[in-house]
Amino acid sequence: MPGQRHRCRRGQHGGWLQEPALLLLLHQGPAHGYTLVEQLNDLGIEGLNPRVVYRALQDMENNGWITSDWDTEQTQGPPRRVYSLTQSGNEALRTCIQTLHQTRGQIDGLINSYQRHINEGKGDYH
Repeated sequence: MPGQRHRCRRGQHGGWLQEPALLLLLHQGPAHGYTLVEQLNDLGIEGLNPRVVYRALQDMENNGWITSDWDTEQTQGPPRRVYSLTQSGNEALRTCIQTLHQTRGQIDGLINSYQRHINEGKGDYH
């Protein structure tokens, strides 16, 4: 949606990587929800309940980041939803990647500070 602020959410069990990962996967091309769940596992974002993934897809569609249509031709069974990235979703992905870069810098800083502290051997609990 125009003027909407893009944020990257954080959660447990890879949840904070779920949105940018789904946006990245859809940046590579449209996909069915089940395929996206499998691809998340391939990216190392494992253990997510498929219902959580589908809820995230619904939220992203409500935000205007993705669209979905029913695929009636490529399935042997009932129709399945195919999700596609929108321009707004592309902008959200770019924002999420910037946020992840900043977060990685903060994590690296914390780990480096911890390592320096441990190497100095000062204080309790070494």
